[in-house]
Amino acid sequence: MGKHLSQSDRIKMETMLNSGHKVIEIAGYLHVHRSTIYREMKRGEYTHRNSDYTEELRYSSDLGQKNHDWNAQGKGRNIKIGNDLPLAEYIEDKIVNDKYSPEAALIAAAESGIEFSTTISVRTLYRYIDNGIFLKLTNKDLPVKGKRKNHNKKVKVQKRASVGESIENRPDEVDNREIFGHWEMDTVKGKRGTTKSCLLVLTERKTRNEIIFKLADQRAESVVDALDRLERKWGDMFYKIFRSITVDNGVEFSAYEDMERSAVREGEKRTYLFYCHPYSSWERGTNENTNRLIRRHIPKGEDFDEKQDKDIEYIENWINNYPRGIFSFRTSAQLFDEEVKKLA
Repeated sequence: MGKHLSQSDRIKMETMLNSGHKVIEIAGYLHVHRSTIYREMKRGEYTHRNSDYTEELRYSSDLGQKNHDWNAQGKGRNIKIGNDLPLAEYIEDKIVNDKYSPEAALIAAAESGIEFSTTISVRTLYRYIDNGIFLKLTNKDLPVKGKRKNHNKKVKVQKRASVGESIENRPDEVDNREIFGHWEMDTVKGKRGTTKSCLLVLTERKTRNEIIFKLADQRAESVVDALDRLERKWGDMFYKIFRSITVDNGVEFSAYEDMERSAVREGEKRTYLFYCHPYSSWERGTNENTNRLIRRHIPKGEDFDEKQDKDIEYIENWINNYPRGIFSFRTSAQLFDEEVKKLA
């Protein structure tokens, strides 16, 4: 009677339970004590919803085997997380489904209010993932790991004049990120030759807060229209929140006079535009880093013409509510709201 259940035993057990067999009958068939069956039922228990929307507790051999494997790992290899399946599942969900980094997933777990039975470090979590400890989580689910690219920040010679004010004339207060209200703007494009639309992305330099528009095309007029909508949305607060915007020399940003000109205050400027040097994406480093977060949801080369506004809104909210290590794991949304309240 000291026999342990195998995966095959668990499948037979699930079949017999679903067929209406009693515990004592299953125990006799599998040659184990009935208490073994009761413990296994608890290990693989889940709530099943029937077609008439009534619910009942059932046994899943897959879930039972999964819990058994976790417990076995925890005992045999002294893996802390093997004794805390809820934490393992929480981390898997945050990284695989919510696209969090391992560090952000651990912070979210600590702040979730859930009382897990163990804690692990970031280094340990990476080691578990590398060693294939998780059932659903692998290195393929992680943001790109590797060394930062060492840019050669030598300014290249510009073959044509910028349409507007050069970044060389941008105030120092923009560079040090101490003053709120200075933005970077860029476009994220889909599959070349297929996607007609694009994403217009504005990133506030101090808080890293993100605003994303889906534009029907990549024309300069569409960018101006998006800024017009933004100005009308924020009203008088716009001019305090959007002090300046730094862009590249893409054709979509060529209408600098229209981008700067207010749509509601006749004859007045609403913001100031500054243009980067050519081939110098690091001059919009905040944009570049934030665009990597967008690519977690829309991989490069993917056609996103069919993406709806609600999809774009989800990505924007996800980025703004993502815990940032640079802010001691506070979110951009929290910092942005604080800055806006100061202005109000």
